[in-house]
Parts: sequence; structure tokens; C-alpha cells
Amino acid sequence: MSRVGKKPIPVPSGVKVQIGDQLTVQGPKGTLTVPLPQGIRVQQNDGKLEIQREADEYAALHGLTRALAANAVQGVSGGFTKELDIVGIGYRADVKGKVAIFTLGYSHSIEFLLPEGVDLRIDKQTHLVLSGHDKQLIGQVAANIRALRKPDPYKNKGIRYTGEQLRKKVGKSGATGGKK
Repeated sequence: MSRVGKKPIPVPSGVKVQIGDQLTVQGPKGTLTVPLPQGIRVQQNDGKLEIQREADEYAALHGLTRALAANAVQGVSGGFTKELDIVGIGYRADVKGKVAIFTLGYSHSIEFLLPEGVDLRIDKQTHLVLSGHDKQLIGQVAANIRALRKPDPYKNKGIRYTGEQLRKKVGKSGATGGKK
């Protein structure tokens, strides 16, 4: 039984919802569409969206559709942010328009084109704040930026999410375990 799917979604003022083959949510930050799978219905009652399923076989899609709709409503009204930290000597980032330029210890700098709907703010050259209205897009861009230089478990260098805990591994010791 889906407990997530039964929870109603409050629609803030300034957000318009159109229900058809797909759910279209329009607000001050932008417009998002959520696909409505077969067997799932959406109703709008006095400022709340209610997601309903036709049969128990659609239970998984029920919770998924409700979560996607709630993320769309929150995204167009308030937006989402994701924060990353760059750790390492000489590692830094800069943004020029829609292009982020990363210096990550390679022989060249990396230019990363930001997609439409994603804004990047950089504090002190090492703290990145991604913001936008599409939660999935923000998460994907953050993962792509993190993949440019993944956190190294031996030196703790690289790009990581703010607050991400890393396990520091012990390096190998020099004299033991070699050939005699």
C-alpha cells in the first residue's frame, strides 16, 4: 500500500496546474511537465493535488507519480539547490556566462557548459552552488561536475557534495610485502 501516493500535494498561490495526458505545472520559476502513466489519475481539490490509482497493480507508479508531481510543484515555486565543494591545492572553478571553467590538477582546464535552466554560483573559488527548478536536472549536472574529479579516498582531494563523508584509506607502506 502506497503511503506516499495518498498524501495530498499543497499547491501554493502563483502556481497553475493543468491536468491532461500529462501534468503541466507552471510557476514563477518556470514550467515542468510530469508524465501520467496509465492507471493513475490526478484531481485538484481546493488548492491540493490528489493522486489516485485505479487498481493495486499500479501501487509503485502511484508513489512515483506523486513524488514527481510534488517535486515539480516545489521546483516551480521555490526551486532546488545542490552544493559541491572542491578540495585540493590549486583546484578551483570559475564561471563565465553559461560556461564553468575548472582547474583540477590536469594539464588542461576543463570547460563545462551549463544546460538551460541551471545557474551556478561560485563562492571563494571552491564552493559551488547549483540552482534551478528541475530537481532531476540539478542532480544530474551535480553528478557530472563531481565526475570531473571524483573524491580520492587516499588524499581526500576532488569534487564532493557539501557534507559528504569520505572514508580515508591508508596508503601502502614502503618496505613490507615486496620481493626479497
